[in-house]
Amino acid sequence: MGILWLASYPKSGNTWLRAFLANYMTNPREPLSINELDRFCTSDGLAWPYEKLSGRRASELTGEDISRLRPRVHAMLAAGRPETVIVKTHNAIELTHGVPTITPAVTEGAVYVIRNPLDVVSSYAWHYSLSLEDAAKAMASPATTIHGSEQMIVQLLGSWSRHVRGWVDAPGLTRHVVRYEDMASRPLKAFGGVVEFLRLPKHMERLKRAVRFSDFKELSRQEREAGFKERSRTAESFFRQGRAGAWRDSLPEALVASIVAEHGEMMSRFGYLDAKGNPV
Repeated sequence: MGILWLASYPKSGNTWLRAFLANYMTNPREPLSINELDRFCTSDGLAWPYEKLSGRRASELTGEDISRLRPRVHAMLAAGRPETVIVKTHNAIELTHGVPTITPAVTEGAVYVIRNPLDVVSSYAWHYSLSLEDAAKAMASPATTIHGSEQMIVQLLGSWSRHVRGWVDAPGLTRHVVRYEDMASRPLKAFGGVVEFLRLPKHMERLKRAVRFSDFKELSRQEREAGFKERSRTAESFFRQGRAGAWRDSLPEALVASIVAEHGEMMSRFGYLDAKGNPV
């Protein structure tokens, strides 16, 4: 079998989707712990596969080393289970040192989660302890990465628009695109569409329970009570507001205009601007 990618730009709902799928696939009586999500979905950013294949610490690997190892790492992840392997990624679809960041040979498909960049910028700034202006600049830069650490390798994000375009227009990729805003306002339809795309048995009561067990209030409650191991060291919490349209309360008008000017094409395509180019 191969890899089913759960892909998104950071702070766009990837963790929410992983929590839903974990609860749907296991159908527990109580909400699953957010600190057990890695039992059901791994990440292509983890350093250990690169260390295992290279025999070196991740900190010793160059960008070219990582690119060269990446197809073997993806093949190893794909072979880790007899069924389809679900893998989270924030990587853009690009070539690095001539090697694709997403290996086509072991890719079965992808679910891509997209969120209004006006809301992403606020969450991105919170998560990485940046000003709103610096977060917006990062989301406009083709060179933006998630820095590596002892546990994680560097991940290439690039700009928000290029990230979106790469995933939704990649030739030959079987994909399903889901908007964060629809996950929030029409969860049964949005998450039900993901279930159908993955060809999982669809049961309405099970769907309702998984939606309830993975909603923002539940995830936030768990983090308050037990912490969340994926929280950035620089942020007070991982789950902040979870509200679509919160940008209206936090972004200055000039910054909104700048973000629309930078990402207007993709924003229009996915319903974040009206016919006149104004945010909706």
